[in-house]
Amino acid sequence: MQRLAEHLYSILITLWVGALWAIGYLAAPTLFRVLDDRALAGNLAGQMFTYVAWLGMAAAAYLLVFLALRKNGAAFKSGVFWLILLMLLLTVASYFGLQPVLAQLKAESFPREVMESALRNRFAAWHGVSSIVYLIQSLLGLFLVALQGRGLR
Repeated sequence: MQRLAEHLYSILITLWVGALWAIGYLAAPTLFRVLDDRALAGNLAGQMFTYVAWLGMAAAAYLLVFLALRKNGAAFKSGVFWLILLMLLLTVASYFGLQPVLAQLKAESFPREVMESALRNRFAAWHGVSSIVYLIQSLLGLFLVALQGRGLR
């Protein structure tokens, strides 16, 4: 059973970080490059980012519990534990803090698209903040992949 838990630990790190990079830096930019309708591209990308956020929250919950049980009190001394917790906090802040602001700006601009409305600059600023948070999360994910073995020791 312990080997299964260890394998799941590695698989979830791979899925979470892989999804961050695949959606954020491959799929979403491709949607905007290929689709003529930028609103449709944004809606599809938003849906994918939602899936990545939920995947991240579920993965982080398992990973934190795994490390806490595996290392007992020493989990709080583990860099991997704090890295996962920081990534989780960024995910939660983005999904429950930044995304609702972006959604509200889109709703307020209706029936026009937000980028064609007076709210364009506010939306662009909040989208920039969201993008920076996502970039930080993605880079932390690379460190997590590189350091994941330390969580098993």
